[in-house]
Amino acid sequence: MNCRFRRTKLACYATNISMSVISNFPPLLFLTFRALYRISYSLLGLLVLVNFCTQLAVDLIFSFFSHKFNIPLTVKFTPVLSVLGLLLFAAAPVLFPANVYLGLVLGTIVFSASSGLAEVLISPVIAAIPAENPEHEMSKLHSIYAWGVVFVILVSTLFLLFLDAKYWQILSLLFALVPLTAAILFAGAKIPAMETPERVSGALTLLKNKGLWLCIAAIFLGGASECTMAQWGSGYLEQALGIPKAWGDIFGVAMFAVMLGLGRSLYAKYGKSIEKFLFWSAVGATLCYFTAAVSPFPLLGLIACGLTGFCTAMMWPGALIIGSDRFPSGGVFIYAIMAAGGDLGASVGPQLVGIITDTVAANASAASLAQTLSLTPEQLGMKLGMLVGMLFPLFAIAVFARIRHTAKKAK
Repeated sequence: MNCRFRRTKLACYATNISMSVISNFPPLLFLTFRALYRISYSLLGLLVLVNFCTQLAVDLIFSFFSHKFNIPLTVKFTPVLSVLGLLLFAAAPVLFPANVYLGLVLGTIVFSASSGLAEVLISPVIAAIPAENPEHEMSKLHSIYAWGVVFVILVSTLFLLFLDAKYWQILSLLFALVPLTAAILFAGAKIPAMETPERVSGALTLLKNKGLWLCIAAIFLGGASECTMAQWGSGYLEQALGIPKAWGDIFGVAMFAVMLGLGRSLYAKYGKSIEKFLFWSAVGATLCYFTAAVSPFPLLGLIACGLTGFCTAMMWPGALIIGSDRFPSGGVFIYAIMAAGGDLGASVGPQLVGIITDTVAANASAASLAQTLSLTPEQLGMKLGMLVGMLFPLFAIAVFARIRHTAKKAK
């Protein structure tokens, strides 16, 4: 590790773990919030939308106005915002006893803004630090996010298992120590210089390049491929495959996160030829989705769900690597616009599967077909939804094949 930037890297790693907390901790408390504060499922689902919209807004602002910001100061302020958001989240019942949900929304907006900033800024910080193999450094950064997800799931599960769920605020305060650590590390860290377009017109010029849109399509499909299984894995294993929730969460959801981290860690250590790797990753992810959707054997479906994590591991960070390599002058703008594309895919994919599932489950003809297949309408809906989810890595095969072709031509 470059000695001058050792502290900076550690701060970036801690910030990425903070992103794991922000993305995965609140949904684990949804049933607790429903039981304690009688918040409806619709309103709980709206918290996810608030999270996404806030991150996307930050992505888009930085896409066109990054030159207006003091980048080093913004990087250092990012984990501070995470701390404030988690503290506000924990304090919601105290500050807003008559409307706890309002406090949860405000906390979500604050820490989601921090997550959006981290998406836009942490990767270019790592990319700007001199390294023998920048691809491996980027992969390592994103692998830490995946291991952070495993950490959040295990800590939350053990906390809620051994302590009453009504003490969830303590868990939120404990998780706030992660971004607090990042903020302390950043306080004395050196932030490398990063390029940004000097004005909005510079960003618009880059957007006219078809190659950039190919990279945005790649990260959109990568985000959708990864997050659709990440968000639907638990419900799919329990409802569609009949696997008990505890076993599904441990050997399905947690295994997905482990495989995600393993894929990124292995690429960080041994990986090369990112274009070829991403092409075969998309092929593998397509096969995993298909197997999970049609397999009559629950164990095989569970394995397929877990292996999807390995296959999608590099699709998001790999697209970032390609984008930054092909448009080095874009600096922060490239990471911001691609983060917007990834966030959009991460929202559209799971939402589309949900719409398909609900539509099929409520359809009379589908109910008749489900009966013929010895399934419930909901099970049929989820299986068809998973097949629709397969379209994202399937389309990604074509996109990565095109990227691979252009890379060969460039050589």
